[in-house]
Amino acid sequence: MKNQGGVVRPAIALTLTSAASMALEIVAGRALAPYVGMSLYTWTIIIAVVLAGLSLGHWIGGRWADRTPRPGRAVAWSLTFAALTTQGSLAALRFAATVAQGVDPIEQMTLLAMASFFLPSAFAGLLAPLLTVIALRATHPDRQGGVLGLMFALGAVGAIGGTVAAGLVLISWLGTELSIMVIGCTYALLSLLFWPLWPGRAMTSFTIIGILATWPGVFAPRSPCLTESAYFCIRVDPVPGYGGPARVLALDHLAHGVNVRDDAELLVSPYVQGVDELVARRFPGPALDAFFVGGGAYTLPRAWQARYPEGRSTVAEIDPAVTATASTMLWYDVSNQTEIIHGDARQVLSQGPEAETFDVIFGDAFHDISIPQHLVTDEFHAEIKARLKPGGVYALNVVDALRSPRFMLSLAQTLQARFDHVELWLDRESVQPLEARTTWIVLASDTPSGINDHAATSGFGRDWVQVPLDAMIRTIGAENLVFLTDDFAPVDRLLAPVLLDASLAEAKPG
Repeated sequence: MKNQGGVVRPAIALTLTSAASMALEIVAGRALAPYVGMSLYTWTIIIAVVLAGLSLGHWIGGRWADRTPRPGRAVAWSLTFAALTTQGSLAALRFAATVAQGVDPIEQMTLLAMASFFLPSAFAGLLAPLLTVIALRATHPDRQGGVLGLMFALGAVGAIGGTVAAGLVLISWLGTELSIMVIGCTYALLSLLFWPLWPGRAMTSFTIIGILATWPGVFAPRSPCLTESAYFCIRVDPVPGYGGPARVLALDHLAHGVNVRDDAELLVSPYVQGVDELVARRFPGPALDAFFVGGGAYTLPRAWQARYPEGRSTVAEIDPAVTATASTMLWYDVSNQTEIIHGDARQVLSQGPEAETFDVIFGDAFHDISIPQHLVTDEFHAEIKARLKPGGVYALNVVDALRSPRFMLSLAQTLQARFDHVELWLDRESVQPLEARTTWIVLASDTPSGINDHAATSGFGRDWVQVPLDAMIRTIGAENLVFLTDDFAPVDRLLAPVLLDASLAEAKPG
C-alpha cells in the first residue's frame, strides 16, 4: 500500500507556495510603480514576466523530478532559493532602476520586472511538478488521477488566496518591503518540511535569519515612498523658490500638486491656476459650490476655501492616506464648509442626495498620467451634467500630447454629446514647437466662457488661450478618435504615444 498520508505535506506546500508566488506578483506592481508608474502596460509586463518565470520553472522542475531519486531534497533547495531571490528582489529592482533611466518605457518596464521578479518566479515554478511527483509517488496507482486533480485545485486555491491576501492585507497593512519579507520567510519556513534534519534545516535557519537581518535592506537604499497606501506610493518633497516653504506631492512617479504654506491661493501648477482663473470669471462672488473628482495635493480645495468663504466643497478622494498626507504635510486644514468622502468619485457622485447640485465639478483623478476609464465615459458625463446647476461648469485637466492629443480630443468629443459648449484651453507658454506633451484644460458647460484668451489676475503672470475644438478634430480626423463609453474606453491605447515615448514620459505636468 502507498502512504496516503504522504500527500498531505506536498499538498500544504503547494497551496502555500502558489499563494506566495501570486502575492509576489501583486506586490511587484506596487514595487515598480514609483519607477515606471502604474498602467495597463506595466501590469501586462509584470504578469508576462511572472508567468514566464513560472513556465520556465515548471519545465525545469518536471525534468528534475524525472531524474532525482529525492524530490523532497529538490523541493527544499527550490524553496530556499525562492526565499533568497524574493528577498533580494528589491535590491535588484533599485539597482536596475539606476541603469535603466532614459530608455524606452516598455524596455525599462521589462528590464525592471525581469531583474527583480523573474528569478523568484522561476524558483517558485520548480515546486509544482516536484511536489506533485511526491504526492503521486505516495498514492496508489488507481487513485493518482484524483491526487493530480487535487494538486491542481490546491494550486489554484492558493493562487486565489495569495492574490486576495496581497491586495487586501499585505500591501495595505505592511507595505512593499515587509510584504516581500513575509513572502520570503514563507518559502524559507516551508523548506523546513523537506530538508533532512542536518545540515539542511540548519542552513534554512540561517536563511531565515538572513532575511530578517537584511530587512528592510542592507544592500539596497530605502524605499522611495514616504507612505505606502493600498493605492499609491506617496512622496512629499520640498520645492524652493516661492518665498517660503513649499512642497510637492508625488503619487507613484507623477507630481500631483505644489502647495505653498503661507499662501493657499498661490497656485504653482499652470493648469491649476488656469482652472482657478477661468472659474473665477464665471463665479466672481464669495460663494461657490464645488465637487472635486480626486483630492491629490488638495491644492485647489485649499485655495477655494480661502477664496470663497461662503462656498461649500465636496471632495471624493479614493485614498485616505492621500488626505492624511495633505493634512499633515501640505498644510491643508479642512473647513466646516468642506466634506471629504473617501471613495470612488463616480460612486460618491451617483449616491449623493438627488437634489444636490454644484456650480463646478473639477476632475483631477489620475493613475500615472491617465484618467481611470470609468471617469471619462459618456455615462459618467451624464451623471456630471445632472449634478451641475444651470450655468455650471465641468472642468478637468488632461495630460496628452500637444500636437496630436487623441485621448483628449476623444474625451472632448464625447463631452459634446452631453454639453452644448466644450472648450479647450492651454497655457500660452506651453504652445512651443518643441513641447511634445502638455496639460490641457477642458471646460464643458451649457454656457460658453465668452472669451478666447485670459490673462492671470493674481499670482503668476500667466495667460491662457482657447484652442478651437472643431478645428483640432478636423486636423486629427474624427475617424482617429473614439467615443468613450463604459463598454469601450481605450484610454491607454489612445495615450500610448505619451506613455511609451521616453522623451514624453519623463516630463511631469506643471
